[in-house]
Amino acid sequence: MIKVGDSLPDVTLQEYSEVEGNGCSIGPNPVKVKDAAAGKTIALFALPGAFTPTCSAKHVPGYVQQFDELKKAGVDEIWCVSVNDAFVMGAWARDQKTDGKVRMLGDGSAEFAKATGLTMDLTGRGMGLRSARYSMLVKDGKVATLNVEAPGKFEVSDAGTLLAQVKG
Repeated sequence: MIKVGDSLPDVTLQEYSEVEGNGCSIGPNPVKVKDAAAGKTIALFALPGAFTPTCSAKHVPGYVQQFDELKKAGVDEIWCVSVNDAFVMGAWARDQKTDGKVRMLGDGSAEFAKATGLTMDLTGRGMGLRSARYSMLVKDGKVATLNVEAPGKFEVSDAGTLLAQVKG
């Protein structure tokens, strides 16, 4: 499992772009994690899947609401990573009104989740391999803090916990 001090995995996620520009076409665009994280402070949170009730009601809105405070505390970007394709993540971004605040990154093949060792096997429930629920503060591609949820808990992956760690 990834731990504090480790580098983020060198994999490619997908992000849905609503508008064309800066070399990005409308639709799914690759995001090379290593390159995208270089030189930045990132509040990253991962969730098992898009549109899940708790994640849609608490996690994503919490990061959207804490956007200004996280920026003031030195966070350059907020990333939400989930084992979904870029189209689903784009639809979830529109639903959650994350535009310009939270980058919704699809990990369709669970490559990022597997590389971090933070997975949940929900095959028995028909959902396959998913990401565990967690948050981390990443500085220049390295994990500075890591908060992993126990199964069925919703205590440490929220924006408030990560904001306190950024400020602390």
